[in-house]
Amino acid sequence: MSRPRLPIRPAPLTLLLLTLGMSGLTSARVRLGDALPPHPWQDSGRELVVLYSHDCGDIGPLWTALTQAGLPIRAVNPEDVPAPAPGGLSPWRGEDATRFSRALKVSAYPAVLLVQDGRVLNAWEGDFVAGDVPALK
Repeated sequence: MSRPRLPIRPAPLTLLLLTLGMSGLTSARVRLGDALPPHPWQDSGRELVVLYSHDCGDIGPLWTALTQAGLPIRAVNPEDVPAPAPGGLSPWRGEDATRFSRALKVSAYPAVLLVQDGRVLNAWEGDFVAGDVPALK
C-alpha cells in the first residue's frame, strides 16, 4: 500500500522572504542610529527633520502638530517641484536636498525624522498621523 502524497508547501519563513523580496519591501529604509547625511543646518540637540513633496496631499494637520511640538523643525523639500512649508519655515530645496533624502533612503513622503545630535532616533514615513509620532504627544 502506498501512502498518499502530501502537497509540498514552502516553509513559512521562506514564503515570507520570497514575498518581501518580490514586493520591494526589502529595499533599504531610513536606519535608526545613522548619522544624517551632509546638510546646511547646525545640529541642535533634539529636532525634527521633515521631508515632504508636492504630492503629499493635505498635510496641514501634521504641520500644525509638528510646529506645536516645541522642537526645531528642518523642512526638506526634495525632488524637482517646490512645495510650501508653513509660515516661518524656510524649506531646503534643490539637488543637495534631493541627495540628502536619497542618502537617507526615504521610501515615502512625508517623512518625519526625530533626530538627536545628528543621529536618527526614530522615523515615520508615508501614511501616518501626528498621533503616531511620540514627540508630538
